[in-house]
Amino acid sequence: MKKIAVLLVLTSLVLSSCVSNKKYAELEGNYSKKNQELVDTKAELMKCQVENESKIAALNQQVLDLRSDKAKTLEYVDNLTVLSKSASDNIKETLTQMGKKDEYIKYIQKAVSKKDSINLALGFKLKSVLKDGFTDEDIQVSVEKTVVYISIADKLLFKSGSSTISANAKTVLGKVAEVIAAQPNLEVMVEGYTDNKPINTNCVQDNWDLSVSRATSVIRVLHNDFKINPSRLVAAGRSEYTPLESNDTVEGRARNRRTRIVLMPKLDQFFELLEQKVD
Repeated sequence: MKKIAVLLVLTSLVLSSCVSNKKYAELEGNYSKKNQELVDTKAELMKCQVENESKIAALNQQVLDLRSDKAKTLEYVDNLTVLSKSASDNIKETLTQMGKKDEYIKYIQKAVSKKDSINLALGFKLKSVLKDGFTDEDIQVSVEKTVVYISIADKLLFKSGSSTISANAKTVLGKVAEVIAAQPNLEVMVEGYTDNKPINTNCVQDNWDLSVSRATSVIRVLHNDFKINPSRLVAAGRSEYTPLESNDTVEGRARNRRTRIVLMPKLDQFFELLEQKVD
């Protein structure tokens, strides 16, 4: 009986020892597994930390860039505001100036229209006083803008190749002088024209000389015989270079030999008109 009890005790110890070793092995295996999981977790954590630090650095850089862009945008907006105000002021000033110029243009147009009306009346008066005894071919009166033109055939004023005024010419010039005297604000320019036939005499060098001499002769008659103020008179020679018709025919050359009297506003008065300001 005693032996059986000892045997049971030994058997119990052996079984107990086997169970403890198995449990130990199991625990040791769990430990190794958990330890590996811990290592893997730490590695994953470090990876996440590195990635997060990189993302944080990128975000911080984005924040800095956004702040810089914001500052530039605010500066741009400020500059744009200043620019817009300046542009607005310039536009307002331009519109104001345009308004003034528009008023000035209307003022000039009104003055020109008035001058046109005066010149039309003047042209009508000249046609009336010159129609008796003269043909339309010999004397032509026209009005263009603010200027009155009186074209007189040279056969009414001079002998061929001469700049000496004929006695009959003073009848024509006297009628013109009467109208000129009644318009003291007009300037009078006398232009001489010739055909293209060369001329060279003791008194006349060429067609330039002849055209200027004829214009000067008319000026002298207007001043000396009809008392037109010489400060209003201008003499000009056009020679053969502005023909009305071809110089290939006798008729054409006759038309080209002419004297033209131009009645126009005085240049100083015209410039004074332009310089006047409209408030």
